Amino acid sequence: MEPPAKLLGHSLHHHLVAFPLGLIVTAVVSDLIAVQRDWPDLARAAAYMLAAGVILGGVAALTGLLDWAAIPSGTRARRVSTLHGGGMLLTIGLSAGAWLPRRDDPANPSTVALAIEIAALLVVLISAWLGNELVVRLGVGVDRGAHLDAPSSLSGRPTSESETLPALRRRSVR
Repeated sequence: MEPPAKLLGHSLHHHLVAFPLGLIVTAVVSDLIAVQRDWPDLARAAAYMLAAGVILGGVAALTGLLDWAAIPSGTRARRVSTLHGGGMLLTIGLSAGAWLPRRDDPANPSTVALAIEIAALLVVLISAWLGNELVVRLGVGVDRGAHLDAPSSLSGRPTSESETLPALRRRSVR
């Protein structure tokens, strides 16, 4: 499936997601180190990383929405992309929820803010795996001839296998 939003022939969404993912993950790790080491400057930097991750996550989400809309309904790719997008939106929401209470004092994350950041980290890890499944396994945003109903990479089955493959084999035998 060829992506509708492209830059120099490549999916714009694939390029944009690296920034919010990196910022949000680094913010969580930085905050945990800052709290452990009593390092307020690192906590302040983490707060700014969270804010930037939320903003850039919104931009990446817009391009992801364009890609999602181009995926045919009823395909495994559409189901996986819906879960991926929902998880990423939840990650953005959780990250915003962790950042908002500390915007007046970014150097001092509360225990609640840290717990929300850790929850966002767990959600983003799962959602990023789903995004990788879309690109690597299902070819979404990569190839016009993508196999949008390939089985999960966890199934151990090849991508050429699908619900329609037995029917294709029966036709070729005749």
